[in-house]
Order: sequence, then C-alpha cells, then structure tokens
Amino acid sequence: MSIIVNLDAMLAMRKKRSKELAEYVGITEQNISLLRTGRVKGIRFNTLEKICEFLECQPGDILVHQNEK
Repeated sequence: MSIIVNLDAMLAMRKKRSKELAEYVGITEQNISLLRTGRVKGIRFNTLEKICEFLECQPGDILVHQNEK
C-alpha cells in the first residue's frame, strides 16, 4: 500500500508558493518540502486542514492511495 502526495501539483494548479503555504500553516519550508516529496510518515489532521484551507481543496486532492502491484 502506498500513499501518493500531490501537494506539488496542487500548489502549481493554485499558483501558490510553498513559502506562502508554510507561513499560513505555521510550519517550516523544510517540512513543506518533505511533504511535497512524500518523505514523511504522517501528517497531523490540523496541518492537513490548514493546507486544505489555503489551497481551497479536499484532503483527497492532496493524498491518493495507490496499490503496489
């Protein structure tokens, strides 16, 4: 089982910068970078909520489940 993080695509579609997102959410740009590349093991719901507010999207727009076959 694999979770794909589409944060990069959502930022591009909304024409937003990761620096703006980091400031809005209240986390470092480095943590945003880790999220964008999918190198995290988890995310807090309040962080996900803030990201969705900023990007005006749903969690399913950012996180996608993909079977490993």
